[in-house]
Amino acid sequence: MNFDIIDGHTHVHSLPNHMWDSPPERIVKLMDEANISKAVIMPYGEILPEDLSLLEYTIASVKKFPERLMGFARMHPGGGKEGVEIFEKSVVEDGIRGLKFHPVGTSIHPADPLTVMFVEKACELGVPTLFHCGDEEWTLPLQIAKLLKKVPDAKVILGHMGGYFHVEDAIAVAKDYENCYLETSATPNPKIIEKAVKELGAHRVIFGSDGPGCLPKLEVEKITVLQLDAQDEKQIFHDNIMQLLGSK
Repeated sequence: MNFDIIDGHTHVHSLPNHMWDSPPERIVKLMDEANISKAVIMPYGEILPEDLSLLEYTIASVKKFPERLMGFARMHPGGGKEGVEIFEKSVVEDGIRGLKFHPVGTSIHPADPLTVMFVEKACELGVPTLFHCGDEEWTLPLQIAKLLKKVPDAKVILGHMGGYFHVEDAIAVAKDYENCYLETSATPNPKIIEKAVKELGAHRVIFGSDGPGCLPKLEVEKITVLQLDAQDEKQIFHDNIMQLLGSK
């Protein structure tokens, strides 16, 4: 490969008593094993105004490895206007590069006004929003489509591209919204990634590993085993996420 691999979805967190021990050093080690140059990181839990420790941990991790890591803020929509202000400050002053939502962790629908308020701010700031998009009810692609209908200009990444059973819906949603991208982590069948590339174009698919929960080296191989055109691989592994982040 004559380009750097960028991982669009990884996690840092330090809760060893809850079996979520993923310091930035662990992610960087996994990146090295998979020949990944840079990665987007985010915590496993939600950030609320009354406890900014996860946001601070993410920012500190990026500062520790500034050439390797880029941070997303995993916000809780229940933080309301104060949470939106915290998110905006993290982007403008602390270098956070995007927004993350996991509707299972928050029990708040993607199209709820609270979520919409955050996504509108991300859109205003020019940064993408990554949704956990799997097989759980409020994470389904067709549920996130309700958010896209309200904020059609938002740059939205469907993490896991619909999980095990809803990839076809994720492809359909991306066809309806040109600012919607599919991210490959934890998708079990490489052939369904190939289908997304054929139906949407490689410029709409983003590589992610969801490491350390999934093994980055294996997630890379899910793409390379398809033996895609070299330019398609470059878009998936590098160009698309970097363009969304306003980088080269």
